Amino acid sequence: MDCVKGATFFKGPSGLRLFLLTISLSKFLYIIAEKLPPTSQLVSLPSSGIFQPIEISPSALPTYPFPEKNLPPMYPTFPKTYKPVLTGRCPFNFSSISDIMEKTASDCSLLLAPLVGNVICCPQFASSLHIFQGHFSNNTDSLVLQNTTADDCFSDMVEVLASKGANSSVPQMCSFKSSNLTGGSCPVKDIHTFEKIVNTSKLLEACSVIDPLKECCRSVCQPTIMEAAFQISSSQSVVGENMETGLLSNIDVLSDCKGVVYSWLSRKLPSEAADSSFRILSACKVNKVCPLEFKEPVEVIKSCRNVAAPSPSCCSSLNSYIAGVQRQMLITNRQAIICASFLGSMLRKGGVLTDIYELCDVDLKDFSLQVAYGEEGCLLRSLPADVVYDNSSGFSFTCDLSDNIAAPWPSSTSLTSFSLCAPEMSLPALPTSDTVYIGCNGFLLDLLIIIFALFIVPLNDY
Repeated sequence: MDCVKGATFFKGPSGLRLFLLTISLSKFLYIIAEKLPPTSQLVSLPSSGIFQPIEISPSALPTYPFPEKNLPPMYPTFPKTYKPVLTGRCPFNFSSISDIMEKTASDCSLLLAPLVGNVICCPQFASSLHIFQGHFSNNTDSLVLQNTTADDCFSDMVEVLASKGANSSVPQMCSFKSSNLTGGSCPVKDIHTFEKIVNTSKLLEACSVIDPLKECCRSVCQPTIMEAAFQISSSQSVVGENMETGLLSNIDVLSDCKGVVYSWLSRKLPSEAADSSFRILSACKVNKVCPLEFKEPVEVIKSCRNVAAPSPSCCSSLNSYIAGVQRQMLITNRQAIICASFLGSMLRKGGVLTDIYELCDVDLKDFSLQVAYGEEGCLLRSLPADVVYDNSSGFSFTCDLSDNIAAPWPSSTSLTSFSLCAPEMSLPALPTSDTVYIGCNGFLLDLLIIIFALFIVPLNDY
């Protein structure tokens, strides 16, 4: 019962809603919890309060523990095998990038993709597209795919990933289309013209090996990619002519040309090196913005506007509001700082001037999905991370900032100058990440993951 009980301890009314949803899975859930075979092992969260990597399950798909009996009507069914239905028209051997495909399938696994899409899945899927684009044209002069070929290959790529356990809705979740492989409106799409215009030595030097600790604040690769994209986007007068007629925009052309630059890099770098660089660049991007959606905190403002000391009604309202926010997805420690500051600025604009995070004991981890007992939120690391699958232990990923670091209360209503790179900004000391696997192996945790998924708000465009 530990795993089932863990889902009921959320702060505020959301805990009750999740508890009711658990009950709504008919008596089946209760019966299973009481009658699990004695060989099943349920591992409880250590009482020390230290939250480490989550052990999801030995399989991406839930298994029914009583094979001799019929499945209850509310239990989800999944195929045991998945054979990809390929178009047969994509002239590419996906086994040539098998390591990248396996990694992408793991990062975008069927049940976890909605939870880790913004931080893990979408960046890795984007990287795999860049690498595929570079490898596809490796023996030709072109850096892009033709429209029809892009449609066929994009479809096949999604099918191959799904056959390896990935969520087939990842393209929609991450807002990627086959047109991302075509170079779009970029005027330079062949390697010879590209290498005549761009300082390729400078580009390779800047992006072959990227320092993940420095790139996001003292960028080297990012401005070099933008410089190359600008150079090739400005190489033909037709671009200026089209922009005058309103057919193209600077942003569209630069974005399409960045895709061409990524394709060139994918041709020149080993797949692992390219993937590492692309993921670090994605991490710099995702950690600059809070991915959560915040509705107007009317009730919190009403309950907390004039408080100067801990108030049960204020804290209850605040916890209820945050409980709704934290159901959306897992976020990184840096994203949590921005999210907490953003909500604080909304509250300050509404007249809440007291630091109610301190009064109500709100921590950074409270802004990420709550996993264990409703008291342990998992904040992902700001550096690129992956979902790891092991035949014996199942899916896992590493959590960071697991101790009770207080959420920052903003000093003003404006976040225009907010930066995690500002030298004057003093952040709390970050704990080291020790590897301790926790969680519930088996079908019960799989079922709880499905329950969590029912609450997930669709991801914003990546």
